[in-house]
Amino acid sequence: MLLGAGPGDPDLLTVAGQKWLRRADVVIYDRLAPPALLRLCRDDAELIYAGKVARGYTVPQEQIAALMVEKCRAGKCVVRLKGGDPLIFGRGGEEAEAMVQAGCAFRIVPGVTAGAAAGAYAGIPLTHRRDASAVAFVTGQEDPEKEISGLDWDALAKIETLVFYMAVGRLDAVARQLMQAGRAGQTPAAIIQQAATPMQRTIPAELRSIAEEAKKANVQPPAIIIIGDVAAMRKGLAWFEKLPMFGKTILVTRASRQAEGLSARLGELGAEVIVSPTVVIEPPESFESVDAAMSRLSEFDWLVLTSPNGASALTRRLAESGMDARALGGVRLAAIGPATAEVLREKFIEPDLLPETFTTDALAEALTARGVQGKRLLLVRADIASEALAENLRVAGAEVEETSIYRTGRPAALADEAIEALRTGRADWITFTSSSTVENFLALAPSDVDLSGVKLAAIGPVTAGTLRSHGLDPAVVAWPHTIDALVEAIASLGR
Repeated sequence: MLLGAGPGDPDLLTVAGQKWLRRADVVIYDRLAPPALLRLCRDDAELIYAGKVARGYTVPQEQIAALMVEKCRAGKCVVRLKGGDPLIFGRGGEEAEAMVQAGCAFRIVPGVTAGAAAGAYAGIPLTHRRDASAVAFVTGQEDPEKEISGLDWDALAKIETLVFYMAVGRLDAVARQLMQAGRAGQTPAAIIQQAATPMQRTIPAELRSIAEEAKKANVQPPAIIIIGDVAAMRKGLAWFEKLPMFGKTILVTRASRQAEGLSARLGELGAEVIVSPTVVIEPPESFESVDAAMSRLSEFDWLVLTSPNGASALTRRLAESGMDARALGGVRLAAIGPATAEVLREKFIEPDLLPETFTTDALAEALTARGVQGKRLLLVRADIASEALAENLRVAGAEVEETSIYRTGRPAALADEAIEALRTGRADWITFTSSSTVENFLALAPSDVDLSGVKLAAIGPVTAGTLRSHGLDPAVVAWPHTIDALVEAIASLGR
């Protein structure tokens, strides 16, 4: 399977590409394939890097093809994940030929090519009824074994829009040859470095000065060069680099299962998101007390859930025990906030109580207002949850039973990318969605990490209080205490 990963933005992967990545037994991926896409792979998939390694050494094409053949002959579903489109300057044609010669069946799944993405994300239409009726994709690096160049510079000079790949090191020669062939030196141009990523840079230039501008800006590959009158349209059409969080690097410390929604929202605002879970969600060492409580649900007046993790664990355990939502029919449900309620609604369960603010104190007040004197309440929660909620309810006269339906553990370390961003000062924000994310992050952060220049975002007052107890002042505290509000608070300060 030759699969185009698209350019830097992982959201540009096709639906077909997503399907095959999830099926793959083996994924052989390039340097330019967005790393986030590997999270789509099965946990047991074999991931093999086949891009550039130390000191610029590149894995030989013959070695890559041999590896593809070897895995194919072993009966594996093999995905060759290539940046952009595999058949546009991606050597996908050569790899397909190798599959044919080896007798391996294959498919080709196209991807968004870097040239098209660079134009779109820089606000440069590659064609336009007024300015460009034709566009050419051109390589700046031909096969060095070719005796004669395949590029007709006289013909290229007449094409209205030219999109050059892999030409950063040859911009002098490209500009000179186009001008010698008759292209005007004042023709608008643009260099788009790391297109469709939060690190994107767009350098406008004229053809005659493009090489000089690239040197001034220290442009490094990967970069796309667009030459033509359409490049001047960027002034009015640029959008990506105007997003409120563009160019900002944000660390997300949520557990892996919950990180996706927050990461996606921040990415939509232009941020570079680094997921570095500081909490690991695990089942309890034994389900004995949980199952005992589940078997007596009819004895309780209220079942209280204080987190989305608890709600997920509850519905999962019901299913594992051969039960479904009907088992909850005789007990009223209280959820601490909309995220917890949403987990229940996905299973067609509507909570009976949702406090106006999403804290344990507010939940206790809302339950007390309903009248809990003499009522039996079951709290389904984490192993390290605070006792404040149970104590407040007991003071109000409730009979409270608690059961731990999941454990919160600490990973061995922060993600390498997160540590690098913190040490180099690249990290602009860190998001915290619970007190445990704060405590675990601080326990895992290397001693040489300086947080003085990093903005901290807390989902609510309890999390903010934990930060302050460590001498850290949050830049924003979400109101209401939801993921959407947390994202909006960060974006508002960014604006």
